[in-house]
Amino acid sequence: MSAQPVDHIEPDPDDILAQLPEADRQRFLAQYHRAVDQAHETWRYRQLRELLAEWSLYAVAAADPAYAERARAAKTGEGFVSAGEVAAAIPGWPTQQR
Repeated sequence: MSAQPVDHIEPDPDDILAQLPEADRQRFLAQYHRAVDQAHETWRYRQLRELLAEWSLYAVAAADPAYAERARAAKTGEGFVSAGEVAAAIPGWPTQQR
C-alpha cells in the first residue's frame, strides 16, 4: 500500500482547549457541548466540524502575544491603511483605479 497525502486534519477539541486563553475556554466548551449534542442530525455534524475549525484558527491567533493589541486596533480602526497607501508603497504596483 502506498502512502497517501493527508488532505485535511480535523481540529482536536483538546488541542483547541489547551491553546485557548483561559478567558475563552468556558465559551468554547459551551459552544462545543451544544454542537456535539446537536450533531446527531447528519446536517448538524458539518456545523460541529465548522465550529472546531473556527475555534482552531482563533486559538492559533490568540496564542500570538500581539493578538489582543491587534484585535483592539482592528476594532477601533487604529492604524488603518487605505488600499491606495498600500499600492503606493509597492514599487510598480498600479495606483490608478480602473
